[in-house]
Amino acid sequence: MARPRPFQSAETAVPAPGAVSGPVPDLSPYETASVPVAGIAVDYPAGSRIPPHCHGRAQLLYAVKGVLTVTAGNGRWIVPPHRGVWLCAGAEHAVETRGAAQMRSLFIDPRAVADLPAENGVISISPLLRELIVAATRLPLDYRPDSRAGRLMHCLLDELAAVPRLPFYLPWPNDPRIAGVCTMLIEAPDAPATAEAWARQLATSSKTFHRRFLDATGVPFGRWRQHARLLHSLEDLAQGLPVLEVAFRHGYDNQSAYAAAFKRQFGMPPSRFYRTETA
Repeated sequence: MARPRPFQSAETAVPAPGAVSGPVPDLSPYETASVPVAGIAVDYPAGSRIPPHCHGRAQLLYAVKGVLTVTAGNGRWIVPPHRGVWLCAGAEHAVETRGAAQMRSLFIDPRAVADLPAENGVISISPLLRELIVAATRLPLDYRPDSRAGRLMHCLLDELAAVPRLPFYLPWPNDPRIAGVCTMLIEAPDAPATAEAWARQLATSSKTFHRRFLDATGVPFGRWRQHARLLHSLEDLAQGLPVLEVAFRHGYDNQSAYAAAFKRQFGMPPSRFYRTETA
C-alpha cells in the first residue's frame, strides 16, 4: 500500500486528473491549531475529486448539501446528507462528489478527548450535532477553552462520542478483475448481468467466480450487488428523483421491490429517508 500523502497546500498542490478545479484550500492552519476542534467550510462543484491524502488530526466530513463518496483502505462509504464520515488521524482517503456539495470539515486533536470513534465510518448526524458542526466552521482558530466557543466545542465532542455508526460501507476488492466487475456494476446498476454472465466474460466457471468474488470482498456477489445498488441510489434520492425512477435506474423491476429492500437495509422506506433528519 502506498504511503499516505499529507494534504497539500494551495502553494504546493498539483491537481490530479479529475481533481477539483481552482485553488486547493490550505488546511495547515486547521491541522496545527492549538484548539482541539478546528472547522472549515468549502463548497465543491459537481464532479469534484479530491485525490488520496491524509491528515495529522482526526477528521469529520459532513455535507450540508450533496452526496459524498469517500474511499479509504479497501472500501468506500456513500455519505448522504444529514450523515457524516469519521476518519481517524492518518487515514488515507479520497473524496468525490457527484453533484455540487457544501462540505463542512472538522479537524479534531485525538489527544484532546477520549471516547472518540476508533474506526473510520459513516455516522449519524443529529440536528444538534449538525448545528454544532456549522458553528465550528465559523469560529476563530484561537478561541479560549473557557469561552462560549470552547464550551460549544466541548458539547460537540460529547455528542461525537455517542453517535451511532451507519451501514453505508461498501467493501472494495483488491483483485483487479473483480474490481473491474464492481466498477461496471456501479456504472450500470440496472444491468441485468448475472454472476454466471460475469464468469463467462472472465473465462472462468460460475463456482470459481463466486469464490473469487467472496475472497476479494468478503461478501457474496448477490449481496454486494444489492448493497451497491441501494447505496448509490441514495445519490438519486438526494437529487429529488421520484422513487419509481430511482428503482428502475438501480435494477429493480418495480417500486415495491426497491422499497422493501431499502427498508431492510436502512430501516425506513426511501420516501422517508431524507425527511427524518430535517426537523
